[in-house]
Amino acid sequence: MIWLRSDAGRVDPALAQVPLSVTGLTAGYGDRPVLADLDLTLGRGELSAVIGPNGAGKSTLLKSLLGLTRPWSGRVRFFGLPLEQARARISYVPQREEVDWGYPASAREVVEMGRYPRAGLWRRLDAKDRAAVDQALERVGLEAQADAPIGRLSGGQQQRVFLARALCSGAELFLLDEPFAGLDARSEAGLHTLLAELVAEGRSALVVHHDLSSVAERFQRALLLGGGPPRLGPVAEVLAAEALERAYGTRLAP
Repeated sequence: MIWLRSDAGRVDPALAQVPLSVTGLTAGYGDRPVLADLDLTLGRGELSAVIGPNGAGKSTLLKSLLGLTRPWSGRVRFFGLPLEQARARISYVPQREEVDWGYPASAREVVEMGRYPRAGLWRRLDAKDRAAVDQALERVGLEAQADAPIGRLSGGQQQRVFLARALCSGAELFLLDEPFAGLDARSEAGLHTLLAELVAEGRSALVVHHDLSSVAERFQRALLLGGGPPRLGPVAEVLAAEALERAYGTRLAP
């Protein structure tokens, strides 16, 4: 049964300052559950990683939160609101392979898309919008590549363009699916620095990540999927050897 709530349009006062609250989320494909009865809370100014083996449901989680995959049951609230009322406060960066890099758009044009929810799809961007675009490109270090076709940029530059689009939207919550995949060490370090700056500003991020050593060094909390019930908590607890071995099915250390 698809989840429906009679309070769908009301703000939950207890959750108004909580960027993300998930209760009893179950989702899957066909008749195969991928996530079962998942509870998750993400606080303001928090950087959390989603980890686990392939097929554990990491990407499914983000897509279910955003309605891209319809959950079977559960409740999701963003800042105490259902998705449709909070969408402008959320930004999603998908995996690189889900993006059509042949689309004829420049880096600037992609970043400008982040302003459409605020400006209105059919309204021309004004000076304030253009300034926000310039600032976002500068913040990710791509002002010199602003007019370059998106398909001709390196993998790291493409990831930074999408992060600039997220910044440009003014979002308070970032949902990022494998943003570090395929990045060189310099690009990865720069992205980590930017994420740290965002959470220091009071924004929050939930990041699907596969590098456990990076998670151990740079993230505050982690959600481990696979090998039993989801495990959520401080990184040091979630990355305990026993939990990792259960999830990945082999002896593994961060």
